[in-house]
Amino acid sequence: MSTESRSLGPPDPIRPWFEALESLGDFIGIRFGRIDPVSKSPEWTFLPHTDFDGIGGFAHLLRERGATITDLPMITHPAKLSWWAFLRAMPGMLGPRKRLAWKPLDRSDTVPPNEPTPAVAWHVFDEEQTSKIRHSARTSQATVNSLLLKYLDRAVRPSLADPSQAIPWMVPVNLRGKVTRPHDTENHSSYIGIKVFASEGIRDVHHHIYRSLEKGRHCANWKAFDAARLTSPGIKRALINADRAVSQWNLGGFSNLGVWDPEKKITDNTDAWLFAPPVLATQMLGAGCVTFQGKLSLTLQAHPDLTTSPDVTAEWIQRWVREIELGFQK
Repeated sequence: MSTESRSLGPPDPIRPWFEALESLGDFIGIRFGRIDPVSKSPEWTFLPHTDFDGIGGFAHLLRERGATITDLPMITHPAKLSWWAFLRAMPGMLGPRKRLAWKPLDRSDTVPPNEPTPAVAWHVFDEEQTSKIRHSARTSQATVNSLLLKYLDRAVRPSLADPSQAIPWMVPVNLRGKVTRPHDTENHSSYIGIKVFASEGIRDVHHHIYRSLEKGRHCANWKAFDAARLTSPGIKRALINADRAVSQWNLGGFSNLGVWDPEKKITDNTDAWLFAPPVLATQMLGAGCVTFQGKLSLTLQAHPDLTTSPDVTAEWIQRWVREIELGFQK
């Protein structure tokens, strides 16, 4: 994406924060993987979060491969993008931060600054299993998003020093339809922060997500980034290091790109796609999912400061898949 295309319209309030994270040594590439139908191995591509969000990056890759994609998904929630939402949320944004401690995990390898983590794992469900997951979510009176987040939360808990604690998660929210950028693939993504308790079920997680949306927290967080646009890179780095760049400290981020090409019109010899948001020193897990041509995929990566072992993320993915499969077998 050219500098000229980014210069049109209002400045991107998200881009400077990822530039600040990159200057601190974090790798800010959004991870995408194309699964070859023969080898079944991913061909990894990384797109910078300074230029794309997850939906935009995926659309960009599909278009590069010849797909005709016109309108990108739009937000349907009616909460208004207003400064009032930001003012209401300010007391919570100023509240205390508490990081959760992990059990010791393997960090035998050294990863240079601004390089992708080797600690990544993935899984692809077939079409029948994906259909069962959707049915399981409906039976739970929740979305697939809520179901997957609950089971992800359950999968990583055993690796925490105190698995009984509430886990804070970041959930990105697509603001297309409320926010206009010069190019449809640029950053249109805000977020909500929720906490998941060990004793809660899928319906409880669903309630947390939609309660936060009803309060307009995704709108408040976008406005917060917009309000901080004029702060210097040094101030942004200081806020990041103090865990003040977002409304709460998060153990990780969970992002769902949604359902793509269910009619199977894209014929580019791809078996499935993988996706994961970046991992950061302030948010050490990045979990992503996308449903392409009826197949849901899960990808999970960990920041090198937490672990450099693919075996660790593979164990988490196995637990995540096992929890999901037990759910749709009930």
